Amino acid sequence: MRALVVGAGGFLGGEVCRRAVAAGWSVVGTWHATPVSLPGVALRRLDVTDRAAVRRLVAAVRPDVVVGTPYRVDDWRVTADGAGHVAAAAVEVGARLVHLSSDALHGGRATPYRDDEPPTPVYFYGAAKAAAETAVRAVDPGAVLVRTSLIVGEGSKQIQLCRDALVGRATLFTDEFRCPVDVTDLADAVLELAVSSDAGPLNVAGPDAVSRAELGLLVARRFGLDPTGLKTSTVAATGLVRPADVRLDSSRAAGLLRTRLRAACANSSNPELTHFMHRDCA
Repeated sequence: MRALVVGAGGFLGGEVCRRAVAAGWSVVGTWHATPVSLPGVALRRLDVTDRAAVRRLVAAVRPDVVVGTPYRVDDWRVTADGAGHVAAAAVEVGARLVHLSSDALHGGRATPYRDDEPPTPVYFYGAAKAAAETAVRAVDPGAVLVRTSLIVGEGSKQIQLCRDALVGRATLFTDEFRCPVDVTDLADAVLELAVSSDAGPLNVAGPDAVSRAELGLLVARRFGLDPTGLKTSTVAATGLVRPADVRLDSSRAAGLLRTRLRAACANSSNPELTHFMHRDCA
């Protein structure tokens, strides 16, 4: 199996590359701003906003599978246009496409979102991710769109944000709920989907929701840090325009995949699936 991972320099993209190499795949990965080193991966520089460059690279690699992970929170051209360029190039060579989407395209509510619910974005990044899905589905109806949540694990920016909040350098919200997923679980799920025939949107996230503030406490317990300095607030109090409560119902993915999607804490309703932080949960 020959795979092209667009966005190999990112947290998830790098893990997808590592897991694919370990599985014996031939892997080409792309980076943009900062060169990366991934053993066993042929690395290429790529600007996804350059449609011609994307086409040239995909045509040269001739992958069986393309995994598209690039995004930039404040850049529509990378997040939305880039996704369309990758999808179009994948279709041209007949490659299977796994597009990484996000819970950010939902507006937020107290009940979980199903896989097939249409986007209801309320801020820029969510709108860009919704536009990316629209482009991908128009170009390649057979692509699978993986809607995921906060990606956690050693070295993730989500864990670093929690560390910063524990010393007062960042703020975590008590009313902002997500369904964290371990990066290794998500990468394995992506590779499973790459060799499947599933199409359309699929929620792939942890089975239980936690608030950002609760995640901060889990990080404190996991790494033996003092939780008393955790800086918290609410989305409502800050007046930020972004979705607060976004819970993904990943039950269909749990039934389809061999990969176990673990929860962040042993207090979850699925304690046998707990994430690496579980051992210190109270």
